[in-house]
Amino acid sequence: MQTRKKYIFLTFLASWLLLFFFGGDQLRRFAFFSGRKAEARRNWPRWTDQTLLKSFADPEELQRDGDPSLLSPRERRAAWLSVYRSSRCRMETCFDFSRCERHGFKVFTYPQERGQPISETYGKILSSIERSRYHTPNPEEACLFILSLDTLDRDHLSGQYVRNVDEKIRGFPLWNGGRNHLIFNLYSGTWPSYTGDLGFDIGQAMLAKASFDTESFRPGFDVSIPLFSKDHPQRGGDRGWLYQDSVPPKKKYLLVFKGKRYLTGIGSGTRNALHHIHNGKDIISLTTCKHGKDWEKHKDTRCDKDNVDYERFDYQELLHNSTFCIVPRGRRLGSFRFLEALQAACIPVLLSDGWELPFAEAIDWSKAAVVGSERLLLQIPSAVRCIHPEHVLAFQQQTQFLWDAYFSSVDKIVHTTLEIIKDRLSPHRSRSRFLWNTLPGGLLVLPGFSTHLGDFPFYYLQHGRILPAPAEHGKLGACHNTSPFPFPPFFSGYSPSKKFTAFIRAVSQAGSLSQPILRLIQAVSGSQYCARIVVLWSCEKPPPPSGKWPQSAVPLTIIQGRRKLSDRFFPFEAIQTDAVLSLDEDTSLSTSEVDFAFLVWRSFPERIVGFPTQSHFWDPEQGRWGYTSKWTNELSIVLTAAAFYHRYYHSLFTEYLPAGLRELVDGLAACEDILMNVLVAAVTKLPPIKVTQRKQHKEVVAQQAECRDGAAGTPPPGQRSPSAPHSAPAQLKGTASGQRFSQRQDCLNQLAYWFGYMPLVSSQLRLDPVLFKDQVSVLRKKYPSLEKP
Repeated sequence: MQTRKKYIFLTFLASWLLLFFFGGDQLRRFAFFSGRKAEARRNWPRWTDQTLLKSFADPEELQRDGDPSLLSPRERRAAWLSVYRSSRCRMETCFDFSRCERHGFKVFTYPQERGQPISETYGKILSSIERSRYHTPNPEEACLFILSLDTLDRDHLSGQYVRNVDEKIRGFPLWNGGRNHLIFNLYSGTWPSYTGDLGFDIGQAMLAKASFDTESFRPGFDVSIPLFSKDHPQRGGDRGWLYQDSVPPKKKYLLVFKGKRYLTGIGSGTRNALHHIHNGKDIISLTTCKHGKDWEKHKDTRCDKDNVDYERFDYQELLHNSTFCIVPRGRRLGSFRFLEALQAACIPVLLSDGWELPFAEAIDWSKAAVVGSERLLLQIPSAVRCIHPEHVLAFQQQTQFLWDAYFSSVDKIVHTTLEIIKDRLSPHRSRSRFLWNTLPGGLLVLPGFSTHLGDFPFYYLQHGRILPAPAEHGKLGACHNTSPFPFPPFFSGYSPSKKFTAFIRAVSQAGSLSQPILRLIQAVSGSQYCARIVVLWSCEKPPPPSGKWPQSAVPLTIIQGRRKLSDRFFPFEAIQTDAVLSLDEDTSLSTSEVDFAFLVWRSFPERIVGFPTQSHFWDPEQGRWGYTSKWTNELSIVLTAAAFYHRYYHSLFTEYLPAGLRELVDGLAACEDILMNVLVAAVTKLPPIKVTQRKQHKEVVAQQAECRDGAAGTPPPGQRSPSAPHSAPAQLKGTASGQRFSQRQDCLNQLAYWFGYMPLVSSQLRLDPVLFKDQVSVLRKKYPSLEKP
């Protein structure tokens, strides 16, 4: 027994000694063992722990990375929640859908209060809404409300900061706790933390905000918008910088950055480290300390050299000549550099962790940008080097599409915001991400018309087209994809219908039909491709009885119009075919001409294809656009007196264009066909196509004398044309043709103002049948009648 106790004691003693020598060092670290209080928790590793991590920068630079004055993400989130108590808002919980059911998606802007100034940028936003098809002056019809208070700049150190917003909005009878309201904001927070604090309680309102943090962003409710300057154009906007001859896509520089370097505060860590990737050859990364009032107080040892190098390169030249552009965060997550890179076709390399990218709900940014990480800066050069040139070109093309479709003007930014919200109201009829990210873009695809790709004129000829990258290709990663074609081909499988509907606008006197319209109906109905003839009767008197109309092999439908020129492009239910043949009653065409023009249109269903043409030009002496009907070697307009186009353009004309443009058409006697050409050119960026015509078309003034007052093409009594016509050529002055010419020219300039640029595209192309006027047997020609005088 004694021996057993002895062995137990020795075993216990040995175990204690082993624990002391091998584990005592760790035990002494505990506070209860050492008798000392626990030290504050310390992030590991510290950037200044040179024994743990090799230093790539100056210690004083890296020490600022752990600036204790900056708020942690959790603290920023808490600060945001203290202001935005409705942080869990969703469309289902904080939006009244019933307001949108009766009148549709209408937007009301609060009337501006007297003595309450607004910034130039906010004025542009309000103007974009008020000029749009969404706007209503009646708040009872409104689905969405926009404040007249300028909430763009919520930095209380800014001169444009509006004070006492809480008090003011609570006095608005329509506020209703922010329900069904949309608040625009570009700048939030202030020095030094720049949180998302707007300085007032937004209640249940939606935010359209720049530099949105993913932690604060409410998916499906808020909208992230880009940061844009006060000089951003109201409408139109400059085109992108990528041209057709910009192949191969490789440029002088691979990767560039030129911008401010923050010496202290939030955002300084990322920009301070950018000099590590600069090699002075194909990677240029330049920063300057010269900004702010007291930059010299905080300057470090690199500032003087950085400032000298900074002046050696021009920023615009770097944008033009670089393949990739670094877009780091600034004080806030977004920066002007993002839109500048998009326009320049310089693929953005984003270094802004936690940024909710603009319109990410609709736009797939993996097709146009490289999303990097601020902590992986040194990996970026090697990552972008291994992107295949074919992939680079696809990225560049997508930047140009996105810039032109959604970001080139304030109008497009605002309208994209509203369309995203509108899509949420009817998810079953909303646009797919494919439509948002493919030409011509989501703004020009009306889901009310259809959600089927085959019903639009833009997706027929997509056979074999390569789609941009899926989501994973846009993220920064290793070089694992070496294929020149990393995306699967897309085959639409759609083609336009094989029949057309003839749409004839008639202004003949009631009780009798002119011989031209009788011959026209016979010629059109003789086409093997004609499915129906629709006559729009645009006179005050009723149309002739059915017995007076000629017999035809296809159905003939008569529609009583409202005697407005815009009725010509109304989406009537009687038009069921993809192709529409628009005709005036005095147009002279043969069946062969109609057949050939239709077959040409089926190869170009997104364009206007027709016979009579006109052209536009810039008159430097008058400083305005000119219009001519002379025979020249160029054309930009195909008159809708005899032209094929897709029926979808009727819906765009009626539903997409603002009411002011349709009123302009109804006020001028010769403007509707120019507006249709401008609309199609703005959508497709392509010119119309002229086809061979047996007889030269002469543009004549409609027989308005045969209609009673108030006939189509003349303003109703008591109303004037929107602007006085300008002078016509001397030989036309004082004539009906001269007045028509002047009104066309006036119309052209007013449309250029509305769009912000001239959308029309000139062409020198005319399409003739094969063997047209060739010295071969007539029996071998498909359309011999086109050669007869």
